[in-house]
Amino acid sequence: MNAAALSILTLLTSPLLNASSIASHPDSSSLIVYNGNIGLVHEKRGLSLDSGKQSLIYPDVASSIQTDSVNVIFPDGVSLYSQQYRFDKITAQKLAEAHLGKEVKFYIETGSGLIYKSGSLLSADSQAVVKTAQSEIYTVPVSALIFSYIPSELITKPSLIWNIDTPKINRGILSLDYLVNNISWKSDYTLKLSQKSVDLSGWITIDNRSGKAFKETRVNVLAGDIDRVQEPKKRLYMAKAAVAEMDAPAVQEVSHEGYHLYQIPFPVTLPNNQQTQIKFVDIKNIPVKRKYKAKFSNPFYLQGEAKHTISQYLEIESLDRPLPMGTVRSYSKEKETTLLLGESAIAHTPKHEKIAITLGKNFDLHATEKTLSSNSDRYYMDKTVYYELGNRSKESKTVELLVPFIKNDKGQSSVATKQQYRWENANLLSFQVSVKADSKQSFEVHYRAKKQ
Repeated sequence: MNAAALSILTLLTSPLLNASSIASHPDSSSLIVYNGNIGLVHEKRGLSLDSGKQSLIYPDVASSIQTDSVNVIFPDGVSLYSQQYRFDKITAQKLAEAHLGKEVKFYIETGSGLIYKSGSLLSADSQAVVKTAQSEIYTVPVSALIFSYIPSELITKPSLIWNIDTPKINRGILSLDYLVNNISWKSDYTLKLSQKSVDLSGWITIDNRSGKAFKETRVNVLAGDIDRVQEPKKRLYMAKAAVAEMDAPAVQEVSHEGYHLYQIPFPVTLPNNQQTQIKFVDIKNIPVKRKYKAKFSNPFYLQGEAKHTISQYLEIESLDRPLPMGTVRSYSKEKETTLLLGESAIAHTPKHEKIAITLGKNFDLHATEKTLSSNSDRYYMDKTVYYELGNRSKESKTVELLVPFIKNDKGQSSVATKQQYRWENANLLSFQVSVKADSKQSFEVHYRAKKQ
């Protein structure tokens, strides 16, 4: 490293002086975390530059930095020629190499104990060679060397090094943007169910494994899938999570270019290799409907008889805000006992869209389908199917039964039944069947379709 770079490195931990230096901490910083396991870091730092060509070290960037994404803006008049990423992880070998030609201490093992000496380090390969003031030359293991300091040429924090030129003394603000990997966020929701409504709360969980701790930083998270050149890496998770202020100002949601940005209105500290949670949704008394659904077989693939369980879920007709994808955990109370009713994944959901939250399989409902007759010939498939729905609960239930069957308006297919139905997407029949408490309800359907 040249003398100019060493001079800059010495000044990194000092206040801004007349010589070239950069502030040790950002004047301002922000972070945007994306769904795709990346983050966009923005920082501004004070800068004081002497005139001439020099190397400038910008310390404490994330070790997962994407160096080809760096966008740095210097004050007017500063020319940038090249950039290097450096991070010297401290090892005994690197410390020895950095002490070549310098005074070091070392020890020699004898039968009576350790003898300590000092001298100039001449070589630092697998064995270190040291010359004492008495011109004695010793060969000792590198592990026998004793170091009293870390040489300034070792950059012990992930750093960017810029080779720049400025025609005159220049003071101003440096602006830096870069992408980092291994940082991600997700949303988790808690739904508390009462008889006719629910309370919904949501948490943003940021998982920071980027190799950098963000202190008192303005943090935003962006919901939406941006295009990337490479596939993102799998996310890693910590077992514990730090929780941000519970009663802080509300997180603001902003729609931008087809995405949704959630702005956290207070500075956030994100330690490296930890998770941090921030509350961003809190809605009370949302009207909700209980729904029940079963999916049946394509009638022409049904062989004999098949039994099916009934899924139960909650349906929210509309919310006045979008919800990013995440996991919804639904709870209710039986007297003083809290019960987990189920977990459900929701996709990115725009505002005013229906939200279906699956709970699980209903214990008291069951469905059966059975072939009554099959009269297929060379040209047509022809089958009659019997459906039965049982309800062993203490309340009447309405269950939606879904049957895959392609609609054809040219007389090539037909459905005949006394049970009311409707089409969904021209390839799915929906039967709404009401069943009284502790009873059964059945119906038959005749299907006919021309063979392809």
